Amino acid sequence: MIERPSPNHDARSLPVSMLILHYTGMKSADAALAWLTHPAAKVSAHYLIAEDGQTFAMVDEGRRAWHAGMSWWRTTTDINSASIGIEIANPGHEWGYAPFPDEQMTALEDLMRGILGRHSIARSNIVGHSNIAPRRKADPGELFPWARLAAQGLAVPMPSAEIDPNWYDEGFIAALGRYGYDVSWPKEAVIAFQRRFRPANVSGEIDAETRGLLVSLLRHPQAFA
Repeated sequence: MIERPSPNHDARSLPVSMLILHYTGMKSADAALAWLTHPAAKVSAHYLIAEDGQTFAMVDEGRRAWHAGMSWWRTTTDINSASIGIEIANPGHEWGYAPFPDEQMTALEDLMRGILGRHSIARSNIVGHSNIAPRRKADPGELFPWARLAAQGLAVPMPSAEIDPNWYDEGFIAALGRYGYDVSWPKEAVIAFQRRFRPANVSGEIDAETRGLLVSLLRHPQAFA
């Protein structure tokens, strides 16, 4: 762990109950680190993980880092106060989106285990930036290996589309909101759900497989745990 303190933080008003994963969306980890620790940026995260697995600590976990922006998850709006934010170095969709290296993922998994040992965070509250801000954000994106984290108990298990509940689109959107998404912009919420649970086909369409994935997720005992 390398200490690179950021001045961009303040006091929490909520206990930690969420873990938010981001990609940096910048050309290099060095550029992201410089920005996240610059006073003028007014943004930060608790940690940044470079492509080679180097991990930088920027904000103490007891403090409120500024990583979520305008966001919403399961009625919480001040997600910065309720969460720990991890930035994962990746150029993102704007600069040549690429797979996440094994060294980087191993470092992320080690970091997450430590965080989960220190805080009471439900696996279903380990989410990506796009899940809490579907209108604005796409990270960590469809290349992020959520299934790898789920296999180690570091994320909610990946659902399988065994049954199509044949909901009307309105019913699907209502169920998506019940799971935790902000459905004020329905198509963007569907895209965020697919990036997370069906990354091979992010169509934005509410089809049989997408409906089946959501109903399977809602029926899983860890859906809200």
